[in-house]
Amino acid sequence: MLRLFLSLLLATAAFSAGCVELRPWDGGATPALALDDLAGKRYDLADYKGSVVLVNFWATWCEPCRAEMPSLERLRKSLRGKRFEVLAVNLAEPLSRIERFVDGVPVSFPLLRDRDSATSKAWKARLLPATYVVGRDGRIHYVAYGELDWESEAVRAKVLQLLQ
Repeated sequence: MLRLFLSLLLATAAFSAGCVELRPWDGGATPALALDDLAGKRYDLADYKGSVVLVNFWATWCEPCRAEMPSLERLRKSLRGKRFEVLAVNLAEPLSRIERFVDGVPVSFPLLRDRDSATSKAWKARLLPATYVVGRDGRIHYVAYGELDWESEAVRAKVLQLLQ
């Protein structure tokens, strides 16, 4: 229990110090992802082969998650016309809570519901926000745990490289 507390304390300190970065992924194969959006439409990551997909795990109670949503939206809009998509996966929250959040922070990318947290567990999304960048080949190339400025030059360069 003490080890878990210390890990969370260190992670929180790193996030608040702005130490979050997009790091190369070394966690193995890309797990499956097939979830419904708020209206019940099914989204399957396998359908995006040939595109770069940013998969963001978030919750309405997670302040860093809420803070980075506009940055994700701006990145998506800036790459309009390219084979790029954002899929935001909510962690097991009631539909009414997610809808209230979207009323205050409108986004145009799909918000998916991980009702039983099985997908987040498969993706090893233990800290929020947890974001994975999947390349055109269907493999995870990068990961970030914590709030990240998705419009920064360094991040954009990595995403643009995957789009080539």
